[in-house]
Amino acid sequence: MVFEGFSEKIQGIMKKIRGKSRITEEDVKEIAREIKLALLEADVNFKVVKDFIAKVSEKAMGQDVLKSLTPGQQVVKIVHEELIELLGKTPSKLEFNPNGITVILMAGLQGSGKTTATGKIANLLRKQGKNPLMVACDIYRPAAITQLQVLGKQLNIPVFTIDGSKDVVEIANGAIRQAKAKGNDVVIIDTAGRLHVDEELMEEIYRLKNAVNPTEILLVIDAMTGQDALNVATAFNEKLEISGIVMSKLDGDTRGGAALSAKAVTGKPIKFASVGEKLSDLEPFYPDRMASRILGMGDVLSLIEKAQETFEEEEAIKLEKKLREATFTLEDFLSQMQQVKKLGPISQVLGMIPGLGSQLKDLPIDDKAIARVEAIVLSMTKKERERPDIINASRKKRIAAGSGMQVQDVNRLLKQFDEMKKMMKQFTSGKRRHY
Repeated sequence: MVFEGFSEKIQGIMKKIRGKSRITEEDVKEIAREIKLALLEADVNFKVVKDFIAKVSEKAMGQDVLKSLTPGQQVVKIVHEELIELLGKTPSKLEFNPNGITVILMAGLQGSGKTTATGKIANLLRKQGKNPLMVACDIYRPAAITQLQVLGKQLNIPVFTIDGSKDVVEIANGAIRQAKAKGNDVVIIDTAGRLHVDEELMEEIYRLKNAVNPTEILLVIDAMTGQDALNVATAFNEKLEISGIVMSKLDGDTRGGAALSAKAVTGKPIKFASVGEKLSDLEPFYPDRMASRILGMGDVLSLIEKAQETFEEEEAIKLEKKLREATFTLEDFLSQMQQVKKLGPISQVLGMIPGLGSQLKDLPIDDKAIARVEAIVLSMTKKERERPDIINASRKKRIAAGSGMQVQDVNRLLKQFDEMKKMMKQFTSGKRRHY
């Protein structure tokens, strides 16, 4: 889960104070010390930590908090608000050129995930009705052009390159001409990275910036590089005046220091977060939603948006009808599980449900558990899925052998399914409300 280590620590601190009916100045100092330690362990920039703690302490020391009937909840509210402020306050969307082609220049070090981020952004923009063209301007790294072409093929999005050209300005200008001719409204330029910030890299990308006059300059930062990522961000920002940050590999960083510090250090917003390996695993960055997830308050809006993208409306209506008529079968159960899998890793989904992620973190609910259930259901005949009541001892034995599981695993699934049906019936027994 994103920020898992830091999130667990901060949730533990908040849990201790949430229910307190009285808080003293000494309590506030102790809370501030614990939050400071959690932030430093998460590899957050020291100056950022110092400013954050000063703001939280000042607000928490206010008489309206100390004398409040719910001071613990007030302090949690203050920490939540300051986290939102730290992460960027309001979401920052991509700017588009209203009078022509939008040019997006991708920058970053080698290995930061820049080429993959280029594909992910192109994929996201196409879903929003845009017609993107990707441009291969990384002319140094072996197979960089091929990598972008493979992504283009997977996504069915065109990739522009000029064979043998060593002039990135020539390639970029050629791409813009082609975009005008073929009706592409967004040009995304994947530039060369280096293993460290150097003058040669900066001069080339600066020349490219001046030649194409991009609408957006997005810096791709590898979240797992921690404080080093912020040094890179500062150097790129000073030279190029970046317009936003794409945080890559955020799903692999349990600390989150780079993401928590990026906005405060550069003054530029995080516009996207890459939260998985799939080309669809890119989310617009919402500071308020991320702060809520960190504090265990969930992120219901993102979950709803994911579900709306994933679930077919017709299927949802059909499912509701089956639940109402109590005809929900193991076939439907399997179908729903396959839909839920499309939402992403189960740990991420649980983290979006308020309070649930922390409560279930020690239970063996993971993608492997879902795969095991899937194997059991797929080992049943169509008739058994439709009428689980006919599954007797010999059938259970056959299903267990076919799925590579034990008979008790089959029994457990059938019991869970029966309990779920009863629960679903309770939820759908009342009259349907119209909103």
